[in-house]
Amino acid sequence: RRFQKGAIGIGAMIVFIAMVLVAGIVAYVILSTGSLLQIQSESTGTQTIQEVSSGLKITTIQGHISSGLIDEIALIITPQAGSPAIDLSGVLMELSDSRQKTIVQYAAPFWVDGTPGGINLFEADAFPSTSSEYGVIVLVDEDGSCLQDTPIINTGDSVILALNTTAIFSGIAQNVNIEGVVIPEEGAGSIMRFRPPSSFGYPIVHLQ
Repeated sequence: RRFQKGAIGIGAMIVFIAMVLVAGIVAYVILSTGSLLQIQSESTGTQTIQEVSSGLKITTIQGHISSGLIDEIALIITPQAGSPAIDLSGVLMELSDSRQKTIVQYAAPFWVDGTPGGINLFEADAFPSTSSEYGVIVLVDEDGSCLQDTPIINTGDSVILALNTTAIFSGIAQNVNIEGVVIPEEGAGSIMRFRPPSSFGYPIVHLQ
């Protein structure tokens, strides 16, 4: 009987130790999973904040009239409030006139420094002759970050994206629906949608 009691005691001890080990393993797995979930949630939260707060905002769009058609358009853009710096060399623009769709990107040779002021907008050398490129005219850049080879804009900066719509659409006539979006590498894009008036009374027209 003593041997039986001893065997039962050892068996109970083994079961107890096994239960402690299993509980320890389970606790480790739960803690590890919780830690991974926390890291993932923080990363997802950061990415979500960047996506929501990052992006560009179109403040106005103007067009230049020549021979009864809009031959050039200028989009004044600025970063959204709270947006981190945006590199314009990675910003694409998608344009459509319901007949064709074009993607244009930044062309460094057509960068113009307009910060001194007094610039004649539609006579500036910022409008490319090709359908796949846009130029940039710098309007406000307090920290000097928007340079020709590194056109980076941040909070408070304001630039013009210059498009040659003769090269893109062979000009834009009256009552033609134009739609597009300015797409940064990260963050929300800015939608543009306008329809020129039925008659052009002045050489420059406000579109949006």
